[in-house]
Amino acid sequence: MAVRADRAPVVLATACPATLIPRGDKVILDAGTEVVVTQALGVSLTVQTDTGRLARIDAAVATEAGLADHLAEPTAPVADADADFHIDQVVDALRTVFDPEIPVNVVDLGLIYGYEAHQLPDGSHRVEIQMSMTAPGCGMGDVLRDDAHQRVAELPGVSDVNVELVWDPPWSMSRMSEAAKLELGIM
Repeated sequence: MAVRADRAPVVLATACPATLIPRGDKVILDAGTEVVVTQALGVSLTVQTDTGRLARIDAAVATEAGLADHLAEPTAPVADADADFHIDQVVDALRTVFDPEIPVNVVDLGLIYGYEAHQLPDGSHRVEIQMSMTAPGCGMGDVLRDDAHQRVAELPGVSDVNVELVWDPPWSMSRMSEAAKLELGIM
């Protein structure tokens, strides 16, 4: 599910930590708060609160808050814990990280500037990722960086992940994939 069509309100069953969009401020949404799920992709939900603010809720706490029915199906192939690491798995994992305002993953948005893996002496891998945001003042930068780190760290054979936010060259819409432009009606 990308964007919710029914937009039916849901009442939070428990207090729920959330991140306000676009500033990135951490808040607690009280139990009983009425929200509308506007986007359910990757490892989070975007909701509009009863005050009109957008907030991001991690999938890990969404079930307890009564939002389980709104969670997206996993978007990444389940990695076989015994499988060998391959660099292509990094891109697959990053395609499960979505901007909370835009229903497009960070790879197709053109936010991933580079990535590489280094095999360590113990046979595991350290993955280094250079990632940008659509604007330097984006309050969601740390949130998306943490999502990218989490998804790549889950890959078999990865023992260390470093996600660096970079600003040069500045992001522009020309970095977006054709699929992202089509999804957003930019073509």
